[in-house]
Amino acid sequence: MEQDVSKAVPISAGVVCALVGFTSSFAVVLAGLRAAGANPQQAASGLVAVSLAMGASSMLLSRRFRMPITSAWSTPGAALLVTTGAVAGGWSAAVGAFALTAVLLLATGLWPALARLVTRIPNPVAQAMLAGVLLPLCVAPVTALAHDPGAIAPVLVVWLIMVALRPRWAVPAAFGAALVVIAVTLVRNHALPAASAWIPHLQFTAPSFTLQALTGIAVPLYIVTMAAQNIPGVAVMSGFGYRVPWRPALTVTGIGSLLATPFGGHAVNLAAISAALAAAPDADPNPRRRWIAGFTTGAVYCGLGLVSTGLTAAVLSAPAGVVQAVAGVALLSAFAGACAGAMADESARLPAVVTLVVAASGTTVAGVGAAFWALVIGVIAHRLLRPAPDPAPEPSTPGR
Repeated sequence: MEQDVSKAVPISAGVVCALVGFTSSFAVVLAGLRAAGANPQQAASGLVAVSLAMGASSMLLSRRFRMPITSAWSTPGAALLVTTGAVAGGWSAAVGAFALTAVLLLATGLWPALARLVTRIPNPVAQAMLAGVLLPLCVAPVTALAHDPGAIAPVLVVWLIMVALRPRWAVPAAFGAALVVIAVTLVRNHALPAASAWIPHLQFTAPSFTLQALTGIAVPLYIVTMAAQNIPGVAVMSGFGYRVPWRPALTVTGIGSLLATPFGGHAVNLAAISAALAAAPDADPNPRRRWIAGFTTGAVYCGLGLVSTGLTAAVLSAPAGVVQAVAGVALLSAFAGACAGAMADESARLPAVVTLVVAASGTTVAGVGAAFWALVIGVIAHRLLRPAPDPAPEPSTPGR
């Protein structure tokens, strides 16, 4: 009996971790898949596939290494898809780009030199690109509020109140408020989804490959997933005394990404912010037992994935701007962190600002999206505009 009670603590922590991670970014991932060209059925399939992949990855890694290693979908990557939009070749080309991203993530686990190459991108540039990608999405709630205050205000008011009271639950509460707004709208319009809409399904999409999709989606998606998810995820776990096995973790999440790709899943990676919910002492005073929280997180993710088809049908019936409002407030903390990382080094602020502006512009040049050009221009600007270090002082001669 005592053992069952002790297990209840990490199990409940795992449930909380999954609920917060899923509801905090569901709207962002759905918006990203839709922006990339997925129809409602394809977007629902992608959500099911990526949820099952990150759930299975979390369960496998946590049990195998007896650590609370949790995986997640790439929320910054989904935000990138929103700002990039549809590419030449449509949804099948986007799926092809997801496949290349998965291959790169898998290769990173198998070939550590690739990870070292990613870390050579200046951190202020990578963070500034992410901030530029997130900025238009963070502005969206303000624009939506001006157009439909009756539908948007409840979502934002609930979020603001919860930020003051229970910050961890602020975005899930905003998501819940959005579901209430959606439910009221559907009842009023007599447009409730049929029961069959809740049946989970996977829809296969044959990938195709275009240069615009590979440069505009695959490369930036890989970089933001590594820079904003995988690398910080390892750092978060290290802060709680866990040394994540880098190669196996990247290999498992890379395989998960690859398996989810044909069904519309965009990317699976190590959890970063939500990882703390399963790895912190609150999950269990005994660090050796917190793997139960990670395993539980994965199991709940799988369960949530099976109901994501119905959630997709409901959310896509929302009044205009509701999804954007939830996505915007969900990304504010990530935007703040990216801005802080981009501007922390005073000597690199100007290149970072250049990168941020290019990424936020959303401009496509030669069929290639703004995120890719932001990286290219940012790296060049970092080399050209960052002042050279002061020469070392000459050693003084004794006796002078």
